Parts: sequence; C-alpha cells; structure tokens
Amino acid sequence: MEEELSRARIERAQAGDREAAGEVLRAVLPRIRNLVRYFLRGDGEVDDVAQQCLIAVLRGLPSYRGEGAFVSWVDRVVARRAFAEIDKMKRDRARASDVEVELMAVGPSDEYLARRRVAQLLDGLPEDQRRAVVLHHCVGMSVPEIAALLEVPFDTAKSRLRLGMKKLRQSEEVTS
Repeated sequence: MEEELSRARIERAQAGDREAAGEVLRAVLPRIRNLVRYFLRGDGEVDDVAQQCLIAVLRGLPSYRGEGAFVSWVDRVVARRAFAEIDKMKRDRARASDVEVELMAVGPSDEYLARRRVAQLLDGLPEDQRRAVVLHHCVGMSVPEIAALLEVPFDTAKSRLRLGMKKLRQSEEVTS
C-alpha cells in the first residue's frame, strides 16, 4: 500500500491526475471497507457507505496538507462521512419500514471470520460507545481526538470508550 500512497502519487491525485487518484483510492479501499463495517450494524450497506466515503476522500484530496499520515487523514474523512451516512440511513428507516437488506456473498476465511466476530461484538454496543471504541482501537485516535470529532467533552468520550470496552469484554466472556 505504501507504493500506491507515495507522496508523489498523492500530490498528482490532488492536482487532478485521474489515474493517480484511482490508484490512491484502490489502495485505501480495503481499509475504508473495514472501518465502515465496524461502524455499521450488519453488512447490507457497507458497500454503499464505503462508496460515499471514497467520494468524500476524492473530493477532499485538495484539502489534505500532508501534515500527518495520509491514512490518518483518510480515517477521519471516512469516520465523518460514515457517521453522516449512518444517521441518514436511520432517518430513512424511520420513514420507510420496508427497507430491504442485501447480504454480501463472501466466502469464509479466517480473516473474514475474525472480522465478523469483531463486528458481531461491536453490534452489541450502543451507537455512541461503538463509535468511540472503533475510533480508538481501529483508527488509533486518542481520547481528545475522539472528543473533538464527536463534539463531546473529553470525559464523555473517555467514559464511552471505557463502557464500550467493558461491555465488549463481558460479551467475549459470555460467548467464550
């Protein structure tokens, strides 16, 4: 992934080089899909939300200043866009109760099963705790960064993270 995300390639993508932009997006797509899956309950909308996140990354490329790791910038863009899409989906579901859910057809593998297990455990968390846990453990954000992104006080972010991890441990103990 490092070659696809070289500084030169990112700069070419920022300058409008479609080929470079495609290479950058292809390089970050697996990371985006995994992150989106951790935010969502169920697999039905992962591809749709991941696509919206890719569009947000592409549109936001000119704003990337190179001050930090590119993947960290991508993670933040994805988190914001995914939250917006999830909130939109909740509103849409409230209006239309007969929404059909499509399931992905993915062959089982150890990595896939491990990701599914993590996703199932995350499904048991309230939305606010789920977001804090994913941002901290999957994206690598600090508690102050989580608080800023979620627009909550530091202590609230810290509490959500602590409570979410406690519930995850309890869930893991029950299923083990």
